[in-house]
Formats: sequence, C-alpha cells, structure tokens
Amino acid sequence: MSKPRQPSLLDAMIPIVVLVALLSSSVILFSDNSSYGPNQIALLIAMGIAALIGIKNGFTWKEIEEGIVHGISLSLGAVLILLAVGSLIGTWLLAGTVPTLIYYGLELLNPSVFYAATCVICAVVAMSIGSSWTTAATVGVALMGVSNGMGMSEAVTAGAVVSGAYFGDKISPLSETTNLAPAVAGTELFEHIRYMLWTTIPSFVLALILFLVIGLNASGDASMDKIQQMQTLLAENFNLGPLLLVPLVVLLALAIRKMPAFPAVSIGALLGGIWAVIFQPELITKLASEGREGWLASVTVVWHALYDGVSLDTGNADLNDLLSGGGMSSMLNTIWLIMCALSFGAVLEKTGLLKRAVATLLHGAKTAGGMVSRTILTCFGTNLISADQYMSIVMPGRMYKDEFAKRGLHQLNLSRSLEDGGTITSPLIPWNTCGAYMHSVLKVDPLNYLFYAFFNLISPVLAIIYAYLGIKILRIPVPQENKA
Repeated sequence: MSKPRQPSLLDAMIPIVVLVALLSSSVILFSDNSSYGPNQIALLIAMGIAALIGIKNGFTWKEIEEGIVHGISLSLGAVLILLAVGSLIGTWLLAGTVPTLIYYGLELLNPSVFYAATCVICAVVAMSIGSSWTTAATVGVALMGVSNGMGMSEAVTAGAVVSGAYFGDKISPLSETTNLAPAVAGTELFEHIRYMLWTTIPSFVLALILFLVIGLNASGDASMDKIQQMQTLLAENFNLGPLLLVPLVVLLALAIRKMPAFPAVSIGALLGGIWAVIFQPELITKLASEGREGWLASVTVVWHALYDGVSLDTGNADLNDLLSGGGMSSMLNTIWLIMCALSFGAVLEKTGLLKRAVATLLHGAKTAGGMVSRTILTCFGTNLISADQYMSIVMPGRMYKDEFAKRGLHQLNLSRSLEDGGTITSPLIPWNTCGAYMHSVLKVDPLNYLFYAFFNLISPVLAIIYAYLGIKILRIPVPQENKA
C-alpha cells in the first residue's frame, strides 16, 4: 500500500471553514438551542468532509474509523464524571444543599456594598449548581429588579451578575464547561480546578475590589421584596441549615485529598440522597408517586433524582427553574456534543489535517507565553466566529493538545487557557449564544455591561501575563524527538 500524501494548507482549512460556516448558520437559525443538536450535526458534516479529504490523500476508511474510535475512547473517563455530576446535582437539589447555599448567599445583600454582594451571591449560586445561565436567569433577574428599585446602575449590576455567575461556573465541578475543558485537553477534573484557581481567585478578588470602589457612592433604601420572597419560599419548601452543607464539605475534602473525580462525585451524589431522606421527608412525600409511602417513597424519589433529577413547584416560576434539574439524563446532550467534537478532531488528527493547520497558527510560538496567548486568542476568536462557548473550548483544545506537550508544557496549562479564553469571554460578545442569552434575561446589552464584567476581562489578561512571566506554568520533559 502506498503511503498517504501530506495534506496541503487548503486541505486543512476546508473542514475548519465549513465547520465555522455551519456553526454560524446554526446560531442564526436555532439561537440559544444551537448546542442542543444543530452544532452536533455541523460537527458530523465537517467530520465527513475531513474524512473525504483524507481518503483523497490516500487514507482508507478503516484507518479513519480506527482514529474516530480512539478519539472517542479518550472521553470515556469524562463521560463517567459527567453522569456522576448529573446525579449529584439531582440529589443535592433534593437534599436542600443547593437551596441552603442560595439562602445564605442572599443574606449577604446590603445596599452599601450592593455590586460586590451581587457578584458574590451569583458566584455562590453558580458554584453550587454549575450553571451561569440558570444563575443569571433566576437570582440574576431578581438582583436586577432590586437594582432598579434602588436606582442603581443596570450596566454595573449586569456586569456583577455576569462576573459572579462565570466565576462560580468556572470553578464548579458541576459545570459542563469545567468538565469539558479537561476532557478535551486530557487532564483530570479536580487538578484542572485547582490549577485554575491561580488565575481565577486573583481575578475575582480584583473584580470585587473594583465593584466595592464603584459602589462607595451608591446608596439605596428601596424594599427588596423579590429577594425576601425567594428566601421565604426556600424556607417554606426545604428544611435549611448548616448541616445541609455536609455533602459539599465531604466533596471538597475528597477533592483536597486528591481522590479521583468519578468516585468522589459519586460519593457526593449518594451522600446527597441519604441527606435528602434524613432532612427532607416532607419534600420526598410531596414528590412521591401516589400510593407510595415510607421507605418505598424515599427510594423511588432519590432513585429518580439520580437518573432524571427533580422538578419542583414552589409557587414561583423563577425559583422553579433554579431548583429543578439534574440527573444523569441532564448530561446526555453534553456527552453527545463531546463525542461529536472528539470524532471531528480525531479525523483531523488521523489524516494530518490538524497538524497542518496548527503548524500555521503556531508559527513562531516557542515560549509558554506564546502558546498560552495564542490559545486564549484562538478561543476568543472562535467565540467571535462560531458564536458558541463549547466550540471555543473544543476546537482549540483539539488543535493545540499535542503542541503543548511538544514544547514541554503540561496539559493543565492548556485546559486552564481554554477556560480563560473560551468560557468566560463568551458572554461579552452580543452575537454569541451566551451574550445573547444574558441580554435576553438581564435586559442589558452586552456592549453596555462589557466594561463592568471585570472578572471576565481580567482573567484572560492575567493568564497571559502569568505565562510570559513564567508564573504557575507547569512543565514536563520535552519529548526527545522535539529537542533541537
């Protein structure tokens, strides 16, 4: 058999250009729903085009198929973690762990530090549920209402909501993007979160300082009925208290002791189920099917929370959205996206198209600063062009994974850069799905809150500065074949 030909730059760019065009069309046609099927189809079509180019260059379909199978196999560990995370969300909602975090977060509100408190509250909620979108659409909307009532700046409040929501989302093991980045880069979830803290915590602290400074001259004494109503409904529907935070403490302790993510999250999920039976018997009775009582009701409701989450009716539509969800089934769409994305990347890699494209993009990048800055800029550019935060993680992650290793840079540098450049820049772009969503729920144009989303602006810049100064850059031995 003849050896396959090396692809040209045109060969390498055709699937990428087609994918970008399809993803852009997906956002235009399906808006916020583009990541729930349309993007997956775009990835598979682009994969097919890449496969045809590979066959044209001398690869057989069997070789390409083997590459796809290998590429998908790399994600199986992350798939197990995502399923466990879904179960954990479901049982923590049922147990009252998440509602307790939200209740205590709302206690932080004070007009004299409103902007900073708004940021912290959204951070706490997003970290506890792993979703910046849900946080903005529920607590964020309530805080915008309080801001209007107090006569404070809508733009600054929206910036505080976005900053806090994306900080919490970024460091939450329950977040889809926080699981997606290490899955694509080939790192472990808790290691990825710990490594992100070096850029994330300083950025968040700087953002809080700026919100405090802006709020020095702000004042307001209007009622906060929406927040008080939310707290009242939480107390009416759940038994709340410090003991409800034990599952969170246990999970954090397991993470600190460096237990692998899958068993740690699974233990957290099961503990949440036990806590639900102990502390929320009234809620379990309410959710149980007619005719089921006692231990049978408890087993049924907890089992349902593990695989399909919970659905609550608190009498408040916004609170229902915040406290309903979870279960393994809630993660199936993300798993679908990961498998399609890795299949696309695997074909590009197997046929040599990925290597050819990356060689052009990384021309002249020899240092950690060059690699990290190019990765972050590529993620931001993907957010601009494809208008989807998931693509801004998947595409650069697949493109740069091997190149980091060739330059003696640990993959944790890559997974952190994917989040610094991809996840948190997405709500700053009006036509991105995240920016469009924030606009729709907060009623503030991203161009108006852009310069007040301090965390989202500071984190990418700080990451690049760290890289050029060599601060918290984890290195590995350079492969022998890549040594000059």
